[in-house]
Amino acid sequence: MTALTRNRGRALIVGLGIAGMASAIRLQQAGWETVVIERAPARRDGGYFIALFGAGAAPAGRLGVLDALRSRAHANQVSLEIDRHARRKPGLGFTDLPHEPRVLLRGDVESALHQALPAGTEIRYSTTPTAVEQDDGGVRVTLRDAGAGTVRTERFDLLVGADGLRSTVRSLVFGPHSAFLRPVNHMIAAFLMKEHVHGFEPHEAIALTEPGRSAWTFPLSGRPPSALFSYRTTDIDREFKLPPADSVRRAFGPEPLGPVLGQLLDEFEHADGLLFDSVHQSVLPHWHARRVVVVGDAAWCPTLYTGMGASSALAGADLLGTMIERHPDSVEAALGAWEAHLRPFIEYHQHSLPLGLNMFVPQSHTGKILRGLLTRNLPFIGPLALRLKTRATEFQMKERDIAKV
Repeated sequence: MTALTRNRGRALIVGLGIAGMASAIRLQQAGWETVVIERAPARRDGGYFIALFGAGAAPAGRLGVLDALRSRAHANQVSLEIDRHARRKPGLGFTDLPHEPRVLLRGDVESALHQALPAGTEIRYSTTPTAVEQDDGGVRVTLRDAGAGTVRTERFDLLVGADGLRSTVRSLVFGPHSAFLRPVNHMIAAFLMKEHVHGFEPHEAIALTEPGRSAWTFPLSGRPPSALFSYRTTDIDREFKLPPADSVRRAFGPEPLGPVLGQLLDEFEHADGLLFDSVHQSVLPHWHARRVVVVGDAAWCPTLYTGMGASSALAGADLLGTMIERHPDSVEAALGAWEAHLRPFIEYHQHSLPLGLNMFVPQSHTGKILRGLLTRNLPFIGPLALRLKTRATEFQMKERDIAKV
């Protein structure tokens, strides 16, 4: 941890995830004092597979954590497409992309950021905001400490909501979740496996894709893989009425599961920690209101189908500090400049959702056929499609360092 320097302002950051800790580090680099609050009683670790592209690696370097983010990818990783009978054919994976991202677990990024927090950073657990009031001089935030059973109000120069998709800050300042969460009508279920997939090598990535549903495994060097189920639903509320494993089993029925799906579902049912949630984008007309700003999933959540969640969180937090530095006399001017520069970049990735979604979960038999053209090693067809994608703006934007203005 680095030492604190001068104090140009005091910021409250809500959320001890990637966006929150990155914001704390960057604001302290800009000379601000930060207080970080977290709803949970302790820092959470673990987490599912993520990819860190160049757009996230560049700010990670400026935040001082890039060297700690060593890719977990196998040097000789192979990507396979399989069916329920475990019949295999070549697939398309991260190693086939023009710029291979760093393969990590979410907990890897969070641990690195936590270690990089400057010495003296104040972190309060079991604490949530319950009211926010602004005036010309700052922000008054009422804070509830569930552990101590206390409530108190404090004044800050800036409030940063980095508290995820269902952000409390966003609901207090901008409006209810229903106004800003755009459902994608899909569910995800992710977990870390305890064993390698039977009949496959540790370096083999597996994708079983069917119209409206898919199962993936992502190899991790030195440990069993991370797994991801994803499926389409017409009734999100119904999915939460059963235990997660039962909902996923129903989604992949009524056909026989086969050996790979069977193992994945059995492990998911007994996983120590898992993610089971609906997929939404956060879509707000503005990410800031006077001295309050939301960042990361609270503001824009591109969804995991774009692969840009962690990268955009790091980029947004890093740019926030840059604009604070460039506008030292006006927080509101800094936030306006930050959003004006960042929004086109974020909206591009939000608009790329249909392409990313169809790659993870083909939406129809036609979509599966078209997706297959990218994964089949046919003369001209597969290589040509990949060359065209290599030149596509999508990959350029995944590598763009947004802070270079």
